[in-house]
Amino acid sequence: MVAHGYARTYRTNAVLTASPGQLVLMLYDGALKALALAREGFAQPEADLRRIQTINTQLLKAQSILAELQSGLNFDAGGEFARTMDRLYNYHNRRLFEANLRKQVEPVIEVERLVRELRDAWAQMLTQHADAGAASVERVRGVA
Repeated sequence: MVAHGYARTYRTNAVLTASPGQLVLMLYDGALKALALAREGFAQPEADLRRIQTINTQLLKAQSILAELQSGLNFDAGGEFARTMDRLYNYHNRRLFEANLRKQVEPVIEVERLVRELRDAWAQMLTQHADAGAASVERVRGVA
């Protein structure tokens, strides 16, 4: 119980001290964690009563995180890229809705792959811009 409290404090401090770019990376990581847990839920036996609850809870969590990423898009600064990301986030949410409704794992696997590609690209961008200073990352943050 005490270790759980320390972990929560660590996460809170990590969020409070993170740059906007790091916060986006944390959101991608959270979405991927929820998608992985949903995928694990699909592997549970159908007789397990917690199966549906696990799938539903984790897919809704992933959708909420993706909606948060989508709401942070800056269409003025991001132009066509931001509009493309908006359509991509809409696609992700639609596929996760279908996965939850039909209880199919395939859309979860697809969205997990797509989000992982975005996450890895974002992490690479953060690494490349680490030397360029916070102003560069701050300018890009509104486009994610």
